[in-house]
Amino acid sequence: MKSKIYSLLLLLFSFTAAMSHNQKVTNLLRFENPGALTVPENIITGKVTDETGNPLSDVTVLIKGGKHGVTTNNTGVFSINANKNDVLVFSYVGFQKVEIPVGDQSTINVVLKQEKNDLNEIVVVGYGTVRKKDLTGAVISIKGDEVRKVPAGNVMESLQGKLAGVDVVRTSGAAGANTAVAIRGNRSINANNSPLYIVDGIQYDKYEDINLNDVQSMDVLKDAASTAIYGSRGANGVVLITTKRGSSGKAKVTANAYYGVSDVAGYPKPMTGPEFADLKRQAARTTGTWNSTADDAKVFTSASDLAAVQNGTSTYWPGLILQKGSQQDYGVGISGGSDKTKAYFSFDYYKEEGLLNNDYSGRYSLRLNIDQSITNDFKVGVQSQLAYYDQNQRADNILTVANKVIPYFAPYNTDGTLPKYPGNGNQVNPLLEELPGSYINKTNTARLLSIAYAEWKPFVGFSVRSNLGVVNASSRNGYFAGPNTIERALSTGSLSKITNATTTNITWENIINYRRSFNNHNLDVTLVSSYLSNKQDSSYSSGTGQLLPGQSYQALQNNPANLSIWSNYIGDNLESGTFRVNYNYKSKYLLTFTGRADGASQLAPKNRWSFFPSVAAAWRISDESFMQKQDLFNDLKLRVSYGVTGNAAVRPYQTQAGLILIPFSWNDAKALAYGLSPNIGNPELGWELTNTANVGLDFSLLKNRITASVDYYDSKTHDLLLERGLPGSTGGNSVLQNIGKTRNTGIEISLNTVNIDSRNFRWSSGFTFTANKERIVDLPNGINDILNKWFIGSPVNSFYDYEKVGIWQTSDSVAARSYGYKPGDIRVKDQDASKTITAIGDRVILGSAVPKFILGFNNDIKFKDFDFNLYIFARVGQMFVSDYANKFEPNAIENGAVVDYWTPENPTNSYPRPNINVSRAALPFATTLGYEDGSFVKVRNITLGYSFPKTFAGRMHLGNVRLYVSAKNYITFSKVKDYDPEGSGSFDRPLTKLIVTGINIEL
Repeated sequence: MKSKIYSLLLLLFSFTAAMSHNQKVTNLLRFENPGALTVPENIITGKVTDETGNPLSDVTVLIKGGKHGVTTNNTGVFSINANKNDVLVFSYVGFQKVEIPVGDQSTINVVLKQEKNDLNEIVVVGYGTVRKKDLTGAVISIKGDEVRKVPAGNVMESLQGKLAGVDVVRTSGAAGANTAVAIRGNRSINANNSPLYIVDGIQYDKYEDINLNDVQSMDVLKDAASTAIYGSRGANGVVLITTKRGSSGKAKVTANAYYGVSDVAGYPKPMTGPEFADLKRQAARTTGTWNSTADDAKVFTSASDLAAVQNGTSTYWPGLILQKGSQQDYGVGISGGSDKTKAYFSFDYYKEEGLLNNDYSGRYSLRLNIDQSITNDFKVGVQSQLAYYDQNQRADNILTVANKVIPYFAPYNTDGTLPKYPGNGNQVNPLLEELPGSYINKTNTARLLSIAYAEWKPFVGFSVRSNLGVVNASSRNGYFAGPNTIERALSTGSLSKITNATTTNITWENIINYRRSFNNHNLDVTLVSSYLSNKQDSSYSSGTGQLLPGQSYQALQNNPANLSIWSNYIGDNLESGTFRVNYNYKSKYLLTFTGRADGASQLAPKNRWSFFPSVAAAWRISDESFMQKQDLFNDLKLRVSYGVTGNAAVRPYQTQAGLILIPFSWNDAKALAYGLSPNIGNPELGWELTNTANVGLDFSLLKNRITASVDYYDSKTHDLLLERGLPGSTGGNSVLQNIGKTRNTGIEISLNTVNIDSRNFRWSSGFTFTANKERIVDLPNGINDILNKWFIGSPVNSFYDYEKVGIWQTSDSVAARSYGYKPGDIRVKDQDASKTITAIGDRVILGSAVPKFILGFNNDIKFKDFDFNLYIFARVGQMFVSDYANKFEPNAIENGAVVDYWTPENPTNSYPRPNINVSRAALPFATTLGYEDGSFVKVRNITLGYSFPKTFAGRMHLGNVRLYVSAKNYITFSKVKDYDPEGSGSFDRPLTKLIVTGINIEL
């Protein structure tokens, strides 16, 4: 397969070279007689531009009623042989068709106007573009203006809930935190489920580097018919990001700036001093130690503790750690050029400060896109992006510890110093990490994306393009944890570490495209050859006991103990050959055939190559004659597709067996011994494959006031890349094999309406609905994997546990004793009615982290010079484990959540009775306390903007000036009190809400 594809590509390249010797004559080739060249006698020349004066290349110029035609070159110029009685027809995708009689003219210059019909919008697909009306696959297209509506740190976060079938979740409120993205659910169990990101034609997964103001459009490919052209890389969906390009004429300058203050979006408080004292009393009461406040001295044995309790002393420890954060962004973009040269340049600075002291992320980004026409049919260009990060992250456990510290302990000594262990507790004082230089986790990263292309169009409808993309990245992390920090409290001395990593990714793709129209038949053929190479080197060195703390992670030689070094290399390659054929008749009946062969180096040599085919068809019902007399539907199209995609997104070298050297040490002592741990390889490792069927319906109603798309899909994944447990006799823990099956089925709805459209008032809405059913279909030996909590018929991320039905009450004491429990203990359901509670018979699947459905509701209102945006986002039907709900220590050894626990006077069904002799680890069924309904409805964005009148802006020599204020993530409705459940409700990194003010300027 590989040799055949490359032979075909070589043949086509040779053909294009042979055709290049006489470009002018070839450009005037008559379609009706392709075997001979006709030298024109009456030459009509001219130039085609858009309404802003930019030249349009590839505009088709035809003689009306005939087959004779040419296309404009890179500068918009054409030349055609025509008679006086001929009529020239100018057509270009996304623009209105123009017909001009030749007459006595020898020069005809034409200005094409853009089509206002959304169906003629250009949509970016793999290795090309099509009109929206000609799409056969499930593709969502969104413009850059929509991306910029929500102030966000990255482009995917800004689109949360706006794309049906695309699940975007914030999992952390840390500065610079990224998002989790899944398209149509998770298919793989062990392999990567992230979509493929393509930036200006080149694979680039660091979408957080992209300045939102640089985005021209984003297109998401969801079904196999759309993604199969990317083969293995498109198994989890594809996100295509197109950045802005230059334009000829007067330079256009834009400037954007905003500043915002962030706060915690919801954070429940631990117990106060009196509340914790009551918990401790009740825990002692259960064992008979305490009966009234007269017995307080038996419980609070320290005189200082007893005094604090009697005085009602209380310290809100997390409040000493949490603070307000900020988010700011400043950018400038410049676009300009001539007919031959076009350039776009931008600079942007983005910084976010988190809710913890010294938690920040700063990003500097530069972009330069240049397109240069060398000749009329040959152009070259570069797209380059530089992103530099300056970040520092706080430890993830500082708030966990702050919530554990007993609240009547004082954070400071009488002399103002910080005690290492407040009171007589066993928790390290988290404020010690607030001291300058005590904890440093600083990362500097630089990533350069460089793309160069050359494109040649030797004759009508034929183009050859070569893209070369190189990503160079380097990062350096300096880490220092002082001796009094949480991490090092139980160890000897400080820890210093430096980690360096360099990455080089190379993408080289050659693309041949041929378009031909004859009568009412339209053909578009694309051939692609690809080579991808990914390499990463990393190393770190560390030591403990830094003699000069001020040097932190510098001068590692000053660490007298545990000096160590480590390095690693990872590399993989992917070779591919691709073809796609698009055919349509009258743009009414559409067919697409795609095939791609991929060879992945991380798989076994004999299984490295696989072929991924797809087919799609569409019927534009609204273009049929029987639809012309009705006035309800403006557009109606039915789509069907089926295809196969693959996944090889696993670590390299999984096919190889080897031994890993493991040092054994204890409490930072010198390494005592070394051992060898076997890595079990699989020489049969092959592709994980997904077969996907899709049925879609696109329609518009009432003069395009209502437009919608509805899709149903069924994705079946087999030969999963799955870690299989091994018996201990093998010497290894597991091996990666092709075993197991999963399935995703779902419905997606996108609906857009124009509710009111008058001279001074316009209101439009957008609604998205996604319902995805994700489940495991088969596992090794056809049985559930209880250890990993993988169950046939349930999603991968499911919760398997006992079902809590309440607390055993005094009235149920007899029944409680029959199960071995007593009033005040957690009561779980006897699922098998065996009168005993067992791990095998009584644990069930309680729920899943996968929502039953996702909703998005967007409203845009414009009244004169004011604009208003209201966006609502919801995830419904998922479960999560609440870290806060789990923070209950029945023996009151540490502080925790404010909960409704059982006492004889308070027969609640929420939490069990405290007991000074029972720790949480020993508490029966303690894990059942943390499960929460994670459903929520969130007002994601509220923005009010005002654009100054043109006359006012003109006095300042500006084109447009807009001021706005925006509230992001400010209102959340859920069943979980004082807690943002998005992303499982991060307790260590609580999510944020943000108020922003900003300005947009156009010169």
